Amino acid sequence: MSVTERPIAEPSRLAHFPVTFFAIGMGMMGLTLATRAAETAFSLANGASLAVLTLSILLLGLVTFGYLLKATFHRSEVAAEWRHPVRIAFFPAISIAFLLMAAALVDVAPHIAKPVWILATVLQGGLALSVISAWIGHRPFQTGMMTPAWFIPAVGNVIVPLAGARLGFTEISWLFFSAGLIFWIVLLTLVMNRLMFHEPMPGKMAPTLMILVAPPAVAFTSWVRLTGETGPFGHVLLSVGYVFALVVATQVLKLRKLPFALSWWALSFPIAALSVASFVYSHAAASEAHRWIGAGLLALLLIVVAGLILRTAVAIREGGICIPE
Repeated sequence: MSVTERPIAEPSRLAHFPVTFFAIGMGMMGLTLATRAAETAFSLANGASLAVLTLSILLLGLVTFGYLLKATFHRSEVAAEWRHPVRIAFFPAISIAFLLMAAALVDVAPHIAKPVWILATVLQGGLALSVISAWIGHRPFQTGMMTPAWFIPAVGNVIVPLAGARLGFTEISWLFFSAGLIFWIVLLTLVMNRLMFHEPMPGKMAPTLMILVAPPAVAFTSWVRLTGETGPFGHVLLSVGYVFALVVATQVLKLRKLPFALSWWALSFPIAALSVASFVYSHAAASEAHRWIGAGLLALLLIVVAGLILRTAVAIREGGICIPE
């Protein structure tokens, strides 16, 4: 066969290693925090949360290593993801995963949590501003391109105080918290308009509907970390989280019929966030009901994460992930 007749080699799977893999890091770190909150609520030893934290750090490390390799050897593919109208919103999942790791490390290794938090906060600020700049720039975004995944940059901002307030970075935490809240309100209006008045989301993105739960749930926990109390505003945030959880629950039967994709990991972190918020409110208000709501959500989260890990492993083995779309 002559040189001109040779088939063109297909790009390696590494070239198609998606930034959405960082949703795994978010989900696992969320599980760590929810497990830790349950141990505190039920006065248990922290052995389970340490085990989950170890596994979460390992998985996040593997995902980070994989994406760094992609960024080194396939820069054009990374640039293509940045230009993608949906995947661009997943880039702040990188910094969010590490912010959550810092929050999980505050109690067990504060000397490690501090530098991780600082680096992740700087990265979150840069990514959030870059994504928002792309949204309001000259790129032709259409309403149909919007999904609840667009909340991810805003969610990242309200996560900053989880560790930041405890590490003494109060003013920076308030700055990010305020930015997260205002963009959550703006994006909530746009996303609800898209969901109600336009075509249904593509099947792969339908699980991102669960992301509606995350901003108010995380914001409630950050609010308590910053103020030391729940207050009326905290009540509103937690209640809104429950309301959105009930709204998403009405769509469960539809979601069950969809094929697996990495976007299914979007189910995990919001459940974790609402579980943590319930435990936090239980402690602040001495509410036994909220303690058991948190426990129920944690049990659901364990089932969801176990299923996601299994489905992800099967998809990797069968070559259903890291393929061109």
